[in-house]
Amino acid sequence: MARAPLLQLSDISLTFGGEPVFADLSLVVQPGDRVALVGRNGSGKSTLMKVMAGLVEPDQGTRVVTPGITVGYMEQDPQMEGFTTLGDYAASGLDPSESYKVEIAGEGLKFDPARPIATASGGERRRAALAKLMAEAPELMLLDEPTNHLDIEAIAWLEAELSNTRAAFVLISHDRAFLRALTRATLWIDRGAVRRQETGFDGFEAWRDKVWEEEDMQRHKMDRKIKAEGRWAVEGISARRKRNQGRLRALQDLRAERSSQIRRQGTAAMALESGAKSGKKVAEAEGISKAYDGKVILRDFSIKIQRGDRVAFVGPNGVGKTTLLRMLMGQEAPDSGTISLGTNLLPAVFDQARAQLDPEMSLWDSLTGDPEMRVSGKADQVLVRGQPRHVIGYLKDFLFDERQARAPVRSLSGGEKARLLLAKLMAKESNLLVLDEPTNDLDIETLDLLQELLDDYDGTVLLVSHDRDFLDRVAATTIAMEGDGRATVYAGGWSDYQAQRAEKGDAAAWNSVSYDGKRKGPEKAPPPAAKPAGRVKLSFTEKHRLEALPALIATLEAEIAKLEEYLAAPDLFTKDPVKFRKGTEALVERQKALATAEEEWLELEAKAEG
Repeated sequence: MARAPLLQLSDISLTFGGEPVFADLSLVVQPGDRVALVGRNGSGKSTLMKVMAGLVEPDQGTRVVTPGITVGYMEQDPQMEGFTTLGDYAASGLDPSESYKVEIAGEGLKFDPARPIATASGGERRRAALAKLMAEAPELMLLDEPTNHLDIEAIAWLEAELSNTRAAFVLISHDRAFLRALTRATLWIDRGAVRRQETGFDGFEAWRDKVWEEEDMQRHKMDRKIKAEGRWAVEGISARRKRNQGRLRALQDLRAERSSQIRRQGTAAMALESGAKSGKKVAEAEGISKAYDGKVILRDFSIKIQRGDRVAFVGPNGVGKTTLLRMLMGQEAPDSGTISLGTNLLPAVFDQARAQLDPEMSLWDSLTGDPEMRVSGKADQVLVRGQPRHVIGYLKDFLFDERQARAPVRSLSGGEKARLLLAKLMAKESNLLVLDEPTNDLDIETLDLLQELLDDYDGTVLLVSHDRDFLDRVAATTIAMEGDGRATVYAGGWSDYQAQRAEKGDAAAWNSVSYDGKRKGPEKAPPPAAKPAGRVKLSFTEKHRLEALPALIATLEAEIAKLEEYLAAPDLFTKDPVKFRKGTEALVERQKALATAEEEWLELEAKAEG
């Protein structure tokens, strides 16, 4: 017997500011769905998700949620008015006996429940909103960019939780590795239309390219037909005026159909050129150490970075990646050891805080007001790699339209702010690019272009990122900062680093480092990491499951330890038997889940070994 859908949208139409966002849109979310919602920045992904959540009312059409089904929505900018701390917000709506779920999610996502909302950063607020959703555990989760502002450790925790959930979810993300690991279907928004394919994100790009190829072929055929019919109309209409009015009307219909077709948005016309070459040595550190307030950030670290190197810095948030980057740039002195910089360095910096952007300035003024981009006597031009360009034309290269030029920076989306910052960075000649989390908010097509530009860049690249796929595509060297002052240099990108660390028997190290750099978690290590894909004889799904199980097992062990500590309170049973009963039920549930996960891991590992 077919199960009722969780959510159904029928004939949805929506218009913002005179421009249609969707027309006659219909979709269904079924129990167990794991759906990637993809599309270019500005295509309407977040708007569609708000319609699904019931937060935006369409102009026409219906939204139906099956009775008894709860829908949870994690938005990019959560509203927290009326709450004092992040924990108050995250626990709102939960039974007090289930507040431990917020603590567990808080540990996995690394936010402090006691943090006052008034002093919390945007990233901390988003992590609290995500913790709230995970603790509530609705039947359908709508997640809008959940990995933004998470480090790789927290992304791994979230990936394991979503892999193990029974709930359905719809997921917006530009993190390819995250989408590939979790999704089984894809919703693609393209020019107001939504297509669905029953394969996960791994098959999306081939599907998209095929659709576009077929579309281009049809457009080419239509253009040829219009050209032929137009030639007929000019050459033969006078002799056949009466008999061929129908053919003329058909030609007019063809022209109307062709003109009404919405062209695809192109990729940004970004360009990146290096200036004069730097010296062969870019930076060299010998035995450097650094500590703040008694906390060791770095201990006895040495590295030599040469011209053309591609160096990635990875590690949990707060472990000191940006501090090390600043020391290697000569912007901060080590407590001990020496740092020497190379000659003729022309750095260009992309900072994760977007501090180079004044939210109250217009896009126009943000470019023309930059001293390095100003053209003397030309208020409407900017200097782009030594050549004057009209400011509107340059903004269009980065997919901004003329109407946005005079709008304030604060009106831009996260992806648009990232593109504006790239426009400022790429206008300048450089031979050293310092990119501190450049991938946040950029859509997949722009990430592809940025990666290609970095491949062709003659200078040196220093990169901080939590996007595993981007790290694999760009980095030739990875510096892993794993807490306790440890920083280790590995050859290759993220996957290479993981493989080399596993060979050293340090597979559990990553998940055992908390955001404050201290060791945490149970002493029992999770099962060994899965063998490289080339050595196992498993299906695609089984490989992903084998890779995800160690993190899931570690999570369940941590949750069990937390519940056992909670239930150990001597007066809990007498003071609040309801909380005691619910805690006991949760403990039994997780113990069963742990036993199942360990048994599944053993079976898959045995199968992998043949």
